[in-house]
Amino acid sequence: MKKIILVAVMTVFGLMTSNAQAKKVAAVKVEGAGMVFESETIDYGTVPHNADGKREFVFTNNGNKPLIITNAQGSCGCTVPTFPKEPIAPGAKAVIGVKYATDRVGAFTKTVTLTSNAVGQETKTLTIKGTVEPDPAPKG
Repeated sequence: MKKIILVAVMTVFGLMTSNAQAKKVAAVKVEGAGMVFESETIDYGTVPHNADGKREFVFTNNGNKPLIITNAQGSCGCTVPTFPKEPIAPGAKAVIGVKYATDRVGAFTKTVTLTSNAVGQETKTLTIKGTVEPDPAPKG
């Protein structure tokens, strides 16, 4: 009898959980163009001087109309973003590329500001951060 009750409780709990997840996904849909980022901050961690400074922000158009990004601007000349020039279809994934100039030693926090037709977030700010280590001292 205890096993039957346990199975029944687990079944009900499982149904409630899957129903809640379905509602969450449905609630994310946007009327018009939208964008949802996998992460709005990229942490480079600690990187060597002159390391590869390229990273990517991945996002999805969660709206029902094409998303058009009209501009991407770095907060300084050391942060250079790239963005898709063509419209991003509803449900499609795309990438905002960013290259940080790792020839500058020390901690950094920089932003990339996007301008788009995304409903409610026509301007979106993304952040990169990390620390560039100095070259090791020469031995001798």
